[in-house]
Amino acid sequence: MAGEGDSEPEKSFKLLGFLDVKSVPCARESVLYGSLGSFVVGLGYFLATSRVRRSCDFAVGGFISTMLGYWFYCRYNLAQQRIRRRMLEQGMRNRILFEGSSFDPERKQTGSEGSDS
Repeated sequence: MAGEGDSEPEKSFKLLGFLDVKSVPCARESVLYGSLGSFVVGLGYFLATSRVRRSCDFAVGGFISTMLGYWFYCRYNLAQQRIRRRMLEQGMRNRILFEGSSFDPERKQTGSEGSDS
């Protein structure tokens, strides 16, 4: 019985007030990889120079560059997957449509089919 009456809407997390991390594709992964990149770049710069304020600046830059880099990479792959899926769906539709007809690409064409003499 638990879970049947639970109709609470799931709360979404909005980054910067407009980017809904839960519903936008690639947003969650971009923020996670950006935070990891921020940590790595900031810590690396701090260990190399021991300058706290400057390492925080580099950490913010690392967050932005890593997040945007992964965002574009992920969106590009998502667009490629959508194109491949559309092509596959169209091919399946055409196979069903042309199956058994003279337009069927898998049907074996013989020399006697095309001529009546």
